[in-house]
Amino acid sequence: MRIFKTKLFAQWAKRLKLTDVVLKKSVDELLRGQYEANLGGYLYKKRVPIDSRGKKGALRIIIAFKKGQDVFFVYGFRKSVKANISFKELELLKELASDLFSLDRKLLKGKTLIEVL
Repeated sequence: MRIFKTKLFAQWAKRLKLTDVVLKKSVDELLRGQYEANLGGYLYKKRVPIDSRGKKGALRIIIAFKKGQDVFFVYGFRKSVKANISFKELELLKELASDLFSLDRKLLKGKTLIEVL
């Protein structure tokens, strides 16, 4: 299993100084069943701490995860800016997740996807 972030997610994470170490920890927690919501379509919502504030009011990330497949960080937002994603956003993210699980990673790496190291 490899872990990727979309280019847009990577740009957002970089602005917030969200490190690959924190992202890997989020995947480890997800694998242990620790997540805030199963959104359907292999999408999971996870709280992520930023700075020293902890998880309560920090960031929310959407992860595309399907057992036996690669993991993809596809979307993130600050809880203080946005309460949740809209139904339309959820539907679009489900389509994206479906596409990501079916595409050849070799073709995408570096162009649209960045591997979490």
